[in-house]
Amino acid sequence: MTGEAIAGAGDARPADADQALLARAAAGDPAAFDRLVRRHTPRMYRVALRITGAATEAEDVVQDAWIAAWRALPGFRSESAVSTWLFRVVTNTALGHVRRRRPTVSLDAALTPEEDQGRPLLDAGVLADSRGNPEGQVVRTEQVTAVLRAIAELDVSQRVPLVLRELEGLSYEEVAEVLEVSVPALRSRLHRARVALLAKLRELR
Repeated sequence: MTGEAIAGAGDARPADADQALLARAAAGDPAAFDRLVRRHTPRMYRVALRITGAATEAEDVVQDAWIAAWRALPGFRSESAVSTWLFRVVTNTALGHVRRRRPTVSLDAALTPEEDQGRPLLDAGVLADSRGNPEGQVVRTEQVTAVLRAIAELDVSQRVPLVLRELEGLSYEEVAEVLEVSVPALRSRLHRARVALLAKLRELR
């Protein structure tokens, strides 16, 4: 694929550009696959970090996930968005890592509030909007840190849907697709996870 074609893929809507890049990658174009890697690795790393709780392990997860994605390219079906498919790959890879060792909690999993700006965090309203208020921003920073640490201490079955829905902002339908459950089952799981999170936040006070 030419450099112009690769650049042009970035001019389309993100989902359409992803589909075009994936098609080229499946046809054997390494430049297209490299473009997908650069585009999606940051979010995949965040998901891996929050699931595993360790930066080094999260890096291994992302590397393994991309290897798995590369091998699975011929079988990819375009019914799913590329981003949703990649979330499923990295989530399953991270869960595989977690199952192979005893769960541990690391403060590495709590990304800084600056790294979380621009993404939804608990649509139930755990955090208040404090823009333009320096004192309020300090409170917000402390709240974000507390929430991220509490999520890192939850059981992985509760942590994963919260990470995908509340921290990465996927829709209920997207999270259900990633976890391969129905939307009603996901809503029930998220409800239990939010209750557990609020209890954990009370413990950490």
